[in-house]
Amino acid sequence: MDLLTTILIGAGGHAKVVFEALLASGNDRGAISVRADRAQSFMGLEVRAPELPSDMDGLWCHVAIGNGAVRMRLLASAAAAGARMLSVIHPNAAVSESAQVGPGSFVACGAIVAAQARVGTGAIINHGAIVDHDCEVADGTHVAPAATLGGGVRVGRDVLIGANATILPLLEIGDGAVIGAGSVVTKAVPPGACWIGTARIDEEHLQ
Repeated sequence: MDLLTTILIGAGGHAKVVFEALLASGNDRGAISVRADRAQSFMGLEVRAPELPSDMDGLWCHVAIGNGAVRMRLLASAAAAGARMLSVIHPNAAVSESAQVGPGSFVACGAIVAAQARVGTGAIINHGAIVDHDCEVADGTHVAPAATLGGGVRVGRDVLIGANATILPLLEIGDGAVIGAGSVVTKAVPPGACWIGTARIDEEHLQ
């Protein structure tokens, strides 16, 4: 592989979305090396195993795996091997010039990252999601399709915000929290907590 190669780690559903975003951004499919834990076919390309090449020094790499814990582990391993973390932003996403998107993050088609918003490392801002002005989205967090973060929302690390969820402005979502699909969050959510519908659900009520 030469320095023009982009390494795409992952060959599942999320990787398909990232792959098509790379093509839409003008990348040549022949310059994308798809890696996974086993050899297989993927979007007309041959997938090579293992996930991490033996020599990644200086190569651009994007970890396209939906599972947050696995994504962040592989991202850290790739960075330690000398890879350069590639942020992938679909050309039909709207990212403000004053916003920041961290290394290894993905912003899908139709998503909005508004003025002065900050997205950390290895995050996913999925199709049609809105990260409004002055929001902070920390490392490893996934904002699922059509979810909306009101202005000034602060989201911790490794959070999952489900599809069509709405977080009201200026609230804080703690590390590792889970926000259910379609929920409307009206209060701060502590680290590790789960919010479903319009209320926090304590762990004992989920058992």
